[in-house]
Parts: sequence; structure tokens; C-alpha cells
Amino acid sequence: MDDNLHSPQRRLIELRIEHADLDSLIDQTATEPAKDELALRRLKKRRLMLRDQIARLEADLSPKEPA
Repeated sequence: MDDNLHSPQRRLIELRIEHADLDSLIDQTATEPAKDELALRRLKKRRLMLRDQIARLEADLSPKEPA
């Protein structure tokens, strides 16, 4: 059971959820009249890092095609 808590598939799901949450927060922050540009840039940078982590993890989990 403990192995399932730390599986790559579970980590991928967690990263996708965090990415979606950041997407929503960025959209919400960008429409505010008194938006904080620095905070918005940090959120976007974090979202890009998550996207890269997701892509790496997906590549590791996908089966390799025979040459």
C-alpha cells in the first residue's frame, strides 16, 4: 500500500492537479485590476516548471518504441 503512495503515476496526477490549480490562479490574478506583476510572473514560472516535470515523468512512464 505504501508503494502506491509514492508511485510515479500518483506523482504525475499530483503534478497535473497542481498545474491546473496554478492555471486557475493565474487566470484569476491576471483579471484583477490591482494585479501584482511580480507574483504573476512567479506563478507562471512555477507553472512552467511543473509542465516540464510532467513532461519528463510522462516520458519516463511511456513505453519505449522499438527501433
